[in-house]
Amino acid sequence: MTARVLDGEIINSRLDDSRAYDGVRTRRILAFLVDYLIVGLLMIPFAIVIFFLGVLTLGLGWALFGILFPAVALIYIWMTLGGPNQATTGMRMMGIRLDRLDGRPIDGLLAVVHSVLFWAGNVVLTPLVLLVSLFSDRKRTLHDLLLGTVVSRSDS
Repeated sequence: MTARVLDGEIINSRLDDSRAYDGVRTRRILAFLVDYLIVGLLMIPFAIVIFFLGVLTLGLGWALFGILFPAVALIYIWMTLGGPNQATTGMRMMGIRLDRLDGRPIDGLLAVVHSVLFWAGNVVLTPLVLLVSLFSDRKRTLHDLLLGTVVSRSDS
């Protein structure tokens, strides 16, 4: 793989190829839905543990229900997107992955920041976060632009 540095970004042939971005928007949406379902299913055993913890602590443990979804989602993102495949389970099913433009691998912290910026951006700017991908190079969303990342097809 040939790579060259341009404005602090490592440009390699895989990320320069326009075929790496064919259908990425649709695949990202489908991957998000799959991952949302997986996180929902993962919450079930954690909810059971919190329920029994609440019984043991006379109700104090039930306060953890307030952070159950964000905690499970962030752990899931840290372990999958920040792992060696650089993709969540849904992203792997859809054949896409997250790459850094500087060529380094995605670590757990960057994966979590990427996810938090996505959710924060959706709360503040609702559809505008995703509309950016219609006009940006490489179909990057707002949080991709901020973090120097890109989602590309892993099969290209």
